[in-house]
Amino acid sequence: MQLGVIGLGRMGGNIVRRLMRDGHSCVVFDQSAKAVSDLAEAGATGADSLAALAQALVPPRAVWLMLPAGAPTETTIAALADHLAAGDTVIDGGNSFYKDDIRRAKALAAKGITYVDVGTSGGVWGLERGYCMMVGGEPGAVERLDPILKTLAPGAGDIPRTKRADDADPRAVEGYIHAGPAGSGHFVKMVHNGIEYGLMQAYAEGFDILRNKASEALPQDERFDLNLADIAEVWRRGSVVSSWLLDLTAQALAGDARLEHYTGAVADSGEGRWTIEAAVEEAVPADVLAAALFARFRSRQDHTFGEKLLSAMRFGFGGHVESPVKG
Repeated sequence: MQLGVIGLGRMGGNIVRRLMRDGHSCVVFDQSAKAVSDLAEAGATGADSLAALAQALVPPRAVWLMLPAGAPTETTIAALADHLAAGDTVIDGGNSFYKDDIRRAKALAAKGITYVDVGTSGGVWGLERGYCMMVGGEPGAVERLDPILKTLAPGAGDIPRTKRADDADPRAVEGYIHAGPAGSGHFVKMVHNGIEYGLMQAYAEGFDILRNKASEALPQDERFDLNLADIAEVWRRGSVVSSWLLDLTAQALAGDARLEHYTGAVADSGEGRWTIEAAVEEAVPADVLAAALFARFRSRQDHTFGEKLLSAMRFGFGGHVESPVKG
């Protein structure tokens, strides 16, 4: 299948590489000419403008945006729409707010352009591991994109199969789902990231407790000088708290036991806030997720070992480098 891709950063570039590796044809554009030329050398068709990208695609066209949420995505979709026509599809694979998706879908539908939102999880490891995707949009548009989604998804792999109903959607086992109408994909991904905040906070607090068991404030016979790297490693093997986040924790501690390379000032990328807003709108108690979000706010004023571990996990899965600047 042919796909246009706009935004060739950490995830966008790897999405293009994974697609081309499976035989798909990609036309690419980015504000960075080097990012475009690098992928052109790898086999993609480079474009120097949105108009050139649209002209290089064969109708009905499909264009995937992998840009920061907010103004960059908003302005690019508005500009791109001027170069597309009825029957074409715009795909937002970033972390947009789901209510923005609903509005955009309505605006583009007036021009006959379909809109699909793809909540994409996989970070910098997606090229090899694949991407878990939660898709929102009209069934016909999502079905047309299935060859792209199937390539990007991790596949069933060796994960034990869950006993599911005979009529269950087989795509979930492959690592992607059609969640519902426009906006639903990003809504599911938003809650996914809210849960991620809570899981990361639990690991961070737990390892902070383990580390501080050597505190001089404790009685001498109650102090334990624990090897956190060993604890993380052993928990990866047979423990009920094993996970990819724990894998990243073990890797970080093995390389830097004191986590001195991390500031402990932990950013939040928006989805955590939006998840709490949704909980308020739905009157759903979300104590853990709210506390995890507020802990990130506090981390920008004072840093604990646990917050350094949060930074280490964020770097591990997404390549995020935390700023040492407070506020």
